[in-house]
Formats: sequence, structure tokens, C-alpha cells
Amino acid sequence: MIALVTGANRGIGRAIAEQLAASGNTVLVSGRDLARCAEVAAEIGPRAHPLALDVTGQSTVDAAADLIGRRFGHLDVLVNNAGISGRLGVLPSGAALADVAAVFDTNVLGVIRVTNAMLPLLLRSPAGRIVNVSSGVGSLTRMSDPADYLAGMPAMASYPPAKSALNSLTIQYAKELRGTAILVNAADPGLCDTDFTRPLGRPVDRTAAQGAAIAVHLATLPADGPTGTLSNDDGPVPW
Repeated sequence: MIALVTGANRGIGRAIAEQLAASGNTVLVSGRDLARCAEVAAEIGPRAHPLALDVTGQSTVDAAADLIGRRFGHLDVLVNNAGISGRLGVLPSGAALADVAAVFDTNVLGVIRVTNAMLPLLLRSPAGRIVNVSSGVGSLTRMSDPADYLAGMPAMASYPPAKSALNSLTIQYAKELRGTAILVNAADPGLCDTDFTRPLGRPVDRTAAQGAAIAVHLATLPADGPTGTLSNDDGPVPW
């Protein structure tokens, strides 16, 4: 199986790549810094290969798709993991539009760029899988439920709305690809101890490897697996 993981040079993305490679799959460790991706791929082992890919740059996305097509001929798994948080703790009323746009460019438009470029290769697979790494903060149900701890988070205009948009986008791709062998799902890894979450300043016991497990599960679903869902370790997460 050939798998591409975006933003795989650290954190949950790296853990996803490690687990897919450990299961015997060929994994493309992609990111903006090719040298760093090469280091990570070498540490993972011979089944991992570095790939330069900036989800905000169409030319690098197209170049990556072309390279995969020439080298492997198809793609079995796409894990859209690359993402940024933007400025945390900024209320919607104080948000700078440029900051919000940057988050959406990476977390939503980047997924569209990469997915559309890789889709012809995924359609050549007998069992294509697309996994969008999302978050529970993208759940409108949870964020608006006074009994849920997520409802107590400060209001923000960038990261949570971008993940909500990503969840919706997951459904739209699943709808489009019904009748094909491709399943499209979103993964909620939970709050993990990574470079992404450490700026929050709160202790987190959950590891990146634990957070990666749901994405790996969705990347290796059987043919009769679900599509168009958001799931965590406990199962489906309400929209």
C-alpha cells in the first residue's frame, strides 16, 4: 500500500507515518522542509520516503502528484494532516482577517489542493482511503453543548471554524465519491502532547502515537467501512 501523509515531519503526522510504515506500507513523509522530512523518513526506516509538499503552494502539490504517479503509478491512502492553529486566544471581534485567512488556506484550501491533485492516483487504487485530520473543536454540537467542556473554550474565528469547514468538506468529498472504492473520513485525534498543543500551557497526558491511532484505523478501513464520518477512539463524533 502506498500512503501519503502531509505535515508528517513531526507530531501526529509523524506518528501516523510511523504506524503505517510499521504495518508494512510504503509511506511518503511530506512537508515543506524536505531536509527535515528526509531525516524523519530515515528514522522511520526503509519503508518511508521524503517528499517536498507545501499544501499552500499549488506548484509543489502538483509536482508531488506527478512524482508519485511516475514512481508508483497510484496512491492508496491520503492523510491530510498538515494544519496550523493561527493565533490562539484571540476573540472573533479582535481577529485579523489575514490571520484567519492563513488558517483557512492551510487547513481547508490546502486539503482541497492536495486531494484534488491526488484524486486521479487514488482512483487507480482498488481501495482508496482519504483521512482528514480534524478536531473535536470542529463539532458544532459539542462546542454548543453547555455540558461539554469544549463549550467552555474561548471563542475564536480561525481554528475551530476551519475544522468545522473541514468536517463539512469531508462529507462533500464522501458524497462525490460514492460508488467508487474511495472512503473519505475525518479523524479526531484528541488533545495530544505535541509542538502544536504545548503553547496552550496545559499538561497533556495523551501521546501523539495515541492520537494517530484513529487516523491509521480510518486509513486502513475494509471495503464495507464507513464514509463521510468524523470519528475518535470511541467512535463517531457528532457534527
